[in-house]
Amino acid sequence: MRLFQLLFVILLFLISCSAPEKKTGVIQEKNIELQMIESYQKGIDAYEDGDLLFAAKNFNDAEILFPQSIWAPRAALMAAYCYYELSYYSDAIYELERFLEIYPKDPNLPYAFYLLAMSNFENITSEKKDLKPIKDSKKFFKIVISRYPNTDFAIDAKYKLDLINSILASKEMYIGRYYLKREKWIPAINRFKNVLQNYDTTEYTEEALHRLVEVHYKIGLEEEAKKYAQVLGYNYQSSQWYQESYKVFNKKYKKIDKKEVKKKNSIIKKFKSLFE
Repeated sequence: MRLFQLLFVILLFLISCSAPEKKTGVIQEKNIELQMIESYQKGIDAYEDGDLLFAAKNFNDAEILFPQSIWAPRAALMAAYCYYELSYYSDAIYELERFLEIYPKDPNLPYAFYLLAMSNFENITSEKKDLKPIKDSKKFFKIVISRYPNTDFAIDAKYKLDLINSILASKEMYIGRYYLKREKWIPAINRFKNVLQNYDTTEYTEEALHRLVEVHYKIGLEEEAKKYAQVLGYNYQSSQWYQESYKVFNKKYKKIDKKEVKKKNSIIKKFKSLFE
């Protein structure tokens, strides 16, 4: 009996000793949460005032202060968006990749993937001939389309994907023409075939077919040249490129004057200039 009483006294003593520590821990956590909310609010105020850099800093501080809070992922996304709006695309990409790693089950994942794709997409013009931003944006737009097909983000992602394919096709055509001009027949053929295999929905399909007619005719593979000419004629009979292919077989071939080629969509032209 005395042993039971002794154990009970010891238990009470331990509880009494630990209680103040628990209370202190709760108070400290509450203070940190209040600081986090204050930083988050400062970020919102700075954003509304147009000071996006200060806003991003405060959103970053809010996340660091209380990462287990429900506000932490929101703060991380807001910081990324501020960097995106500032055209600090590398910073936005860093924040978004970190967000996806830390908060893989957050309900705002569709937006995070879309913003990551857009950050890479907008980074294309500042990277000149570096294809990494183009390929990364394509990868993340595809994720948006496949995982979140019923969102508004997916609708815009499909449109952006068409633009990206046109950019990549333009790059392939540019290199193919380069090889063709220097009579590097096999590399030229490979580039033009790549356009047909991977970018057949772009406006470069017709020219790629014609270039394959041209190359195969020049190296003496007339039957192969005719095969591509038939495909071109069947699908694009009214195309100017079909007329040029017709001239190849009638010994009247001449290069197309660039001024005669139909003007591309203004958005496509913006990116096409990167490779010409």
